[in-house]
Amino acid sequence: MSDTAIKSVRGRRVWDSRGRPTVEAEVTLADGSVGRGMAPAGASRGSREAVDLRDANKKLGGFDVAAAVANVNGEIAATLAGVDAGDQAEVDTLLIELDGTPTKSRLGGNATIAASLAVLHAAAASSGQPLWKYVARGAAVTLPLPEIQIFGGGAHAGRRVDIQDFMVMALGAKTFDQALEMTAEVYLAAGGLMKAAGKQAGVADEGGYWPLFAANEEALETLTRAIESAGFKHDEVAISLDIAASEFGSGCGYKLGLENREFDTAGMIDMLGKWIAAYPIVSVEDPLAEDDEAGLIEFTRRFSKKVQIIGDDYLVTNALRITHAAAIGACNCALIKLNQAGTVTETKAALDAAKSAGWNTIVSARSGETEDVTITHLAVGWNAGQLKVGSFSRSERMAKWNEGLRIEEATGAPFAGRKALFP
Repeated sequence: MSDTAIKSVRGRRVWDSRGRPTVEAEVTLADGSVGRGMAPAGASRGSREAVDLRDANKKLGGFDVAAAVANVNGEIAATLAGVDAGDQAEVDTLLIELDGTPTKSRLGGNATIAASLAVLHAAAASSGQPLWKYVARGAAVTLPLPEIQIFGGGAHAGRRVDIQDFMVMALGAKTFDQALEMTAEVYLAAGGLMKAAGKQAGVADEGGYWPLFAANEEALETLTRAIESAGFKHDEVAISLDIAASEFGSGCGYKLGLENREFDTAGMIDMLGKWIAAYPIVSVEDPLAEDDEAGLIEFTRRFSKKVQIIGDDYLVTNALRITHAAAIGACNCALIKLNQAGTVTETKAALDAAKSAGWNTIVSARSGETEDVTITHLAVGWNAGQLKVGSFSRSERMAKWNEGLRIEEATGAPFAGRKALFP
């Protein structure tokens, strides 16, 4: 038995940032190296992404994961016993074949991604390298440009506003550390503006302010003023939006509940176009619903030279879907989420497909997160260029931003910065 052979796999129930159960896997290798992986959970989910296995009962609101944990301790542990942890592709192929469904629905995507990540961490530990260096395999790396939520909406904030994320990107920053400092100034300024106007209701799922705006565009106006109040020009700190359009519409039509306004696809594109013209917006995620492919193509045709157009629910971290989207001219950037794919290897394949298409890539967290900092290491080691974690508050978010600071300090690697958005 080799030193990196998998000796044991153990699953356990842990808790995410919403206080809901999730799955952690722990892998021990023959040489004693240990790796752990934790499954995040999304509130806004694409219909084709890997699905969490939740227990069909009333316990914990139907969110318990006893079956998924049992699958880790049972079938997954038995299948991976003795397998070389250094061969991630083989490990993940075994997980995919063992599950046997397109969306990991039998074993649970929460079980497969936890196990896949635990193996990756154990192999890195055995190599004596930090995870970012292990996955980089000698290739050049950069610290990613952060994409950080200031106001939360949509499924992350009780749908108080329809748009899911109002974020900023510090395009003028020269280092990862400086990007966080600039964002902190905007975050504080936004909080001050909201408090003065009586518009702050609390904290959303991803740590951003839970707003009491009367209209979606009021969030854009306030965020623009916060950037200016913090002392930055629009080419130094700009706005990024996650529309999450599948949450309030489809190719058949869109309804903004906050304003009781309805649009067809053309109307939705026109509204977003007006926002792009009026505010310092440089990135738009899921501007149309996942089933509105024609709309995504038209939006990309009209605005791809002005803004980064990100596919999330439409692409679901799937290499084949990314290749298809690139061929037809839908989107120019892929959001990369580990638990959408269900294994590390499939996640990396999606990122590679996007890069092969000449697209930008963003490694992303989920709204239901944990203290796990894996995505920061992957964003660096895979040289993704951009990292989306959530806001600039809540420890499950800050753990990931702070890990980036440690990696920057330890490596002296360059900061991707503006070039990650505008190559």
